Amino acid sequence: MSQRELVVLGTASQVPTRHRNHNGYLLRWDGEGLLFDPGEGTQRQMLQAGVTTTGITRIAVSHFHGDHCLGLPGVVQRINLDRVPHPVDAYYPASGQVFFDRLRHASVYHATADLRERPIAGPGPLEAPGAPFELSAVRLSHPVESFGYRLTEPDGVRLRPERLRELGLRGPLVGQLQRDGRVEVDGRTVLLAEVAETRPGQRFAFVMDTRLCDGVAELAEGVDLLAIEATFLEADAALAEEHGHLTAAQAARVAAEAGVRRLVLTHFSQRYPDLQAHRAEAEKHFDGEVVIAEDLARIPVPPRR
Repeated sequence: MSQRELVVLGTASQVPTRHRNHNGYLLRWDGEGLLFDPGEGTQRQMLQAGVTTTGITRIAVSHFHGDHCLGLPGVVQRINLDRVPHPVDAYYPASGQVFFDRLRHASVYHATADLRERPIAGPGPLEAPGAPFELSAVRLSHPVESFGYRLTEPDGVRLRPERLRELGLRGPLVGQLQRDGRVEVDGRTVLLAEVAETRPGQRFAFVMDTRLCDGVAELAEGVDLLAIEATFLEADAALAEEHGHLTAAQAARVAAEAGVRRLVLTHFSQRYPDLQAHRAEAEKHFDGEVVIAEDLARIPVPPRR
């Protein structure tokens, strides 16, 4: 059975707390598993969450600050220890190649897996062999080079049951119509377009460390699920701007303007032990569903429209 959900492995920014591990997010998308920003402790959080390395098909690192990548050595070595049978694509800013190399080869291990490096030189579509979606990177605004990621499923076709009934189409005839785009029934030719409508593809965006910029809006536009940093509250907006981060209010305003369906706030500063103010601040600006991410939570992608 297909499954689309975001498994939250950690929600802390900069340093972990008693209740928040460093960053880590696994997007399960049918047969794909995209691991975003594996911070320190990600391997253990995966164990706690009940997900395995064999479910990882791609790794995407937004930038090379430690809270977004120091879990990479353990994850890479576990992928090899478990002899993951399929290739794993690793995306990261090309400007941080030296850091990726150090993390990938942080200690001695026996390499058994096919980890395919895909450094990102600039914004645009990414090579994602075998993926049932398009994966793209968008440049963000942070003190070091940082990219956000957007997953876009192509639009599909949905059959209209009432039209099938009206035209007397059932059983093998429906299958033939789907295969060939046309079928003969009662002496007339029925085209697929007569009984079908467009099924919008689903979309997901991952927006980590950044101040407000055009890239944030570009990533969020029309997505079903937006995972976005909300490191600070609006009262600390000057700090957010200085350090290259967003406030909960800024993230919510972006979501409202972009038509986001489900908004997931995460990457919280240790200065906020209680996150109710983040929810309240976001709900002032966004009237859709607001989720305050918690470690080990599973957040479904909203059902298709």
